[in-house]
Amino acid sequence: MDWLFIIGIVLFVFGFLFVAIEVMLPGVGAPGIAGAICLIAGVFLVADTVKEGVIAVSIIFVLLSVLIVVMMTLIAKGKIRTRIILEDKLDKDSGYISNNDLQYLVGKRGITTTGLRPAGRVMIEGVEFDVISDGRFIDENVEVEIYKISNSSLVVKAV
Repeated sequence: MDWLFIIGIVLFVFGFLFVAIEVMLPGVGAPGIAGAICLIAGVFLVADTVKEGVIAVSIIFVLLSVLIVVMMTLIAKGKIRTRIILEDKLDKDSGYISNNDLQYLVGKRGITTTGLRPAGRVMIEGVEFDVISDGRFIDENVEVEIYKISNSSLVVKAV
């Protein structure tokens, strides 16, 4: 084995590693480009003829396909952590409120912190909420009451 063949094999290994990194990170970036360059350079260094190059490229495509399927399967099952999958939880403990949880606000009163034309903000018990008026314009610093929830929006009317 000559040293060009060994360098070609090393480039193949680095190419596959870079492609694996690209699968883990969102977007098309430097690892994917570096992996493609390493794989192509490896083919040129290892292949003696065009026929061998075509066979090598075919094998690379098959191996890359298998690598991508395996990586995506492991990512989907949670065996590998990645920035592609959102791991934040949208629950009460994290401060998120669902539409059903807004029912407790019906009947509460607050002061508008912006003009409602017809949407704006209202301060209720020290918390600012996005609200919609019942169709009329309401000025800033006016007392309003939440009287219903429509399509996950708080609907207010002037008191």
